[in-house]
Amino acid sequence: MHKPRAKIPCNYKRGSAVTEEPVTEPPRHTRTRPIRVPGPLWDAYGRICDRLDTDRTNDLLDHMRDRVREHGDDQDRDDLAKAEEELAERRARRGGRPKKADGAG
Repeated sequence: MHKPRAKIPCNYKRGSAVTEEPVTEPPRHTRTRPIRVPGPLWDAYGRICDRLDTDRTNDLLDHMRDRVREHGDDQDRDDLAKAEEELAERRARRGGRPKKADGAG
């Protein structure tokens, strides 16, 4: 039975027998990272973030930055700098992340 071949993006031009290496572009958005967390802990953490006038994402990002600054080596700090540049560029293109309105939840 015929097995379909995986499609690989490349710079193939019709009529050309030569293909180039696949073209890779940086992702257009920050990728999600699923984690396993018990529901009650997630809920409690969300309430605490609300009381601290932040959200889970920004609080986790701050925690991750602190860990890299405290325990990271030169490569880790270089990666942190790249990540900060990426976030700044993305937010500049989108007009930045809006602040939560008072009383929003």
